[in-house]
Amino acid sequence: MEGTPQVQPQPGQPVTMKPHRGPVILVLGIIGIVLCFITGIIAWVMGSSDLKEMQQGLRDPEGEGLTRAGMICGIVGTCLAVLGLLWYFIVIVIIGASGGFGAGC
Repeated sequence: MEGTPQVQPQPGQPVTMKPHRGPVILVLGIIGIVLCFITGIIAWVMGSSDLKEMQQGLRDPEGEGLTRAGMICGIVGTCLAVLGLLWYFIVIVIIGASGGFGAGC
């Protein structure tokens, strides 16, 4: 990303970066799709934060692919959960308005 300042170490100081959390974020994102959308939200937030730190040079960029994939899985899992909840509430409203399952014609 252009315009993002890179962190430059002071002369004589070792360059230390935080390790990447790509595998953790990917696992959370996959669980977010399959089981629990809350882990998808966590993967989305963690992935976004880690990618920003990678761009700034604060986190090891080696895991960028895994981090990005996990964040995308988290976004997909969250969106699917929201769509599922919307569908659920729409069906409840339609069934409730029509008098339920056992209503006759």
